[in-house]
Amino acid sequence: MDDRLLPIESLPSRRDFCTTACQALSILTVGAIAQGCGGGGGSPSGPSSAPSLPTVGGTVSGGTVLVTVDAASPLATVGGVAAVSAGGNNLLVAHTAADTFSALTSTCTHQACTINGYSAPVFQCPCHGSQFSTAGDVVRGPAGAPLRKYATSFAGNVLTITL
Repeated sequence: MDDRLLPIESLPSRRDFCTTACQALSILTVGAIAQGCGGGGGSPSGPSSAPSLPTVGGTVSGGTVLVTVDAASPLATVGGVAAVSAGGNNLLVAHTAADTFSALTSTCTHQACTINGYSAPVFQCPCHGSQFSTAGDVVRGPAGAPLRKYATSFAGNVLTITL
């Protein structure tokens, strides 16, 4: 017998080999699925750590959301941003110029996470780090599509968002 070869008795059985190989493959597959579906890896830069947006309440009237913008509102000055919640509608709102606002869906186009962070000048998704401009355009992925935009008008300290 050659000293470099193992005796047949010391090798695992075909059944033991297949069982071990299948277990290892299963573990790798579950890890890959978790990585791709938001289970931890996220984007190369990781999930967002942007400060949370202030929340403002609104009221739904027909197909519109009405938001009062008084001096105490985070939307009172140009550059102000807030998450607006009204009747099950969750929106991102930015005061972009005098009497001009941008209203966007708060649902990330990557994997439908709720965007709740802002670090000037971008909204940031907490799940995988996608970033969006205040106009809703993708600044950094993994999201590939812009956020849905809603028409706005502003008069008498009331912001009207048309859904």
